[in-house]
Amino acid sequence: MTQPEIIERLRITFGESLGAWRASNSDNPYQQRMGSYLEVANVAVLRNLAFFLRDDPVLSFDSLLLISSVDNGDGSLSVVYHIESTKHSHQLGLKITVSAEAARVPSVTEVWLHANWQEREAWDMMGIHFEGHPDHRRILLDEDYPGHPLRKDFKEPDFYHGMKVPY
Repeated sequence: MTQPEIIERLRITFGESLGAWRASNSDNPYQQRMGSYLEVANVAVLRNLAFFLRDDPVLSFDSLLLISSVDNGDGSLSVVYHIESTKHSHQLGLKITVSAEAARVPSVTEVWLHANWQEREAWDMMGIHFEGHPDHRRILLDEDYPGHPLRKDFKEPDFYHGMKVPY
């Protein structure tokens, strides 16, 4: 199944909740496939969309390859999901953009269990809260560390636990 066929199938079920399809213009087939993504316009449908992608027998997206997060530099943050069907050998990218001030996205750990650590990393580094996550705490930094270091507006503290930063 091609990516446009997958998108059409999703639009039938999710309609206006889905945004634009952004196709990569790379000449490399792998980069074309993995660099293209579907924007999810309504963050509230993410969980249902993820279950549909996994459970629809024609799609069978059984593997979450990667969750990444991006500070867009305009007061918004994005979460990008790369998923794959090992059964049908097709891939899809999904992208959700939310306000940096209210960066809340539903967790997909019930759909793909290995989202657990990737969501925790996005919380730790970017400050994106994954609602419904079973263990929503930092994974790389101390719980009391001030801020989220991969945000473009992050200011490194002068001192942390009485030690000068940077060392």
